[in-house]
Amino acid sequence: MRIGIFTDTYFPQVSGVATSIKTLRDELIKQGHHVYIFTTTDPHADKVADRYHGIFRFPSVPFVSFPERRIAFSGWVKVLMIARRLHLDLIHNQTEFSLGIMGKMVARELRIPCLHTYHTMYEDYLHYVANGRLIKPRDVATASRAYLKHMTGIVAPSDRVLETLESYQVKVPIRVIPTGINLSVFQHPDTPEQITALRQRYGFTNETPVMLSLSRLAFEKNITGLIDSMPDILDQNPQAQLLIVGDGPARMSLERQVKAMHLTNNIQFTGQVNNDDVHHYYQMADVFVSASDSESQGLTYDEALASDLPIVVMQSEYTDELIDDRAIGISYQKKADLVQGVLYYLARGKNASDIQKRRAKLDSISAEVFGQRIVEFYDECIMRNHNQQLERKQRFLMRKRHD
Repeated sequence: MRIGIFTDTYFPQVSGVATSIKTLRDELIKQGHHVYIFTTTDPHADKVADRYHGIFRFPSVPFVSFPERRIAFSGWVKVLMIARRLHLDLIHNQTEFSLGIMGKMVARELRIPCLHTYHTMYEDYLHYVANGRLIKPRDVATASRAYLKHMTGIVAPSDRVLETLESYQVKVPIRVIPTGINLSVFQHPDTPEQITALRQRYGFTNETPVMLSLSRLAFEKNITGLIDSMPDILDQNPQAQLLIVGDGPARMSLERQVKAMHLTNNIQFTGQVNNDDVHHYYQMADVFVSASDSESQGLTYDEALASDLPIVVMQSEYTDELIDDRAIGISYQKKADLVQGVLYYLARGKNASDIQKRRAKLDSISAEVFGQRIVEFYDECIMRNHNQQLERKQRFLMRKRHD
């Protein structure tokens, strides 16, 4: 199968969407498919590597109110020319914006199936545009329904996304397929020397209790909630440290909050970490923490579990499915429960029984299973598109006979 993936964000941009797309690409290639990425230009992209990996980039500018993301402003003719030359069998869109619109147009021109993965819960991001005064939730519903109307199929990464799209009255067939993770990357243990060296980089000893936050530093991630909880945690565990990994628009605000609360001795910001190095941070920590309530799917939660790291995260429909044992983690709604959850795991330490239970949970979220389920949905959508083409042809012939 020859598959075109259309996306406005891809590496070297760092995001959950970019990680999901790369995981999908790698798994499809392992299965023997040909995968081509259509995406935006990026000043940090390697043109030689792009050509080798089948990545095509089109002129773009930073997105309004979201400058670390980009949006293409031209390239439709070139996109169509490349798609024709590659003889694509199917298009899989990962964005509702520039490349996503081009993907729909290409699929219509080539009469091939067009799928879409709905990654982003836009109602959680309305504050980026005129502080939420310009675009309302009903506008998101209307725009999403219009964009998705003629898709062959939609991939929802979680039940929350499925329920949201159903509330928007989207009528296209939807399949819930959680994004998988490459277990081999996260289950390849670092040596004690590697763990010690990374801890020492931030002034930690092997005995220092370390909480890990890993995400884009955006306001909807509610990292301020984690910082607010630190005084209560330090009251009972004065040596505890919070390491905040990532970068984003909220960083300066979060750093000011840390200084104002006099927590600079217990909270550090690493800045953006290379995606290839992320797994080392999970392995050096004692517990993963998140106060975000905007996750369509907690990819970092799965990565933490694959690294034998317990999680303490905000309760959601996804965590209700994921966390069924304290060996996995704890979900919370109140700050007091966050504090008690963190203290529980910092005191508990590594536990062989917990590790076994976490690993038993991982099969369903592996990249291999993810790739298999996506291909099954591709096959279903190709057949649906074929039947739709036949129906259109038959209706056309019937009209000609009547004429």
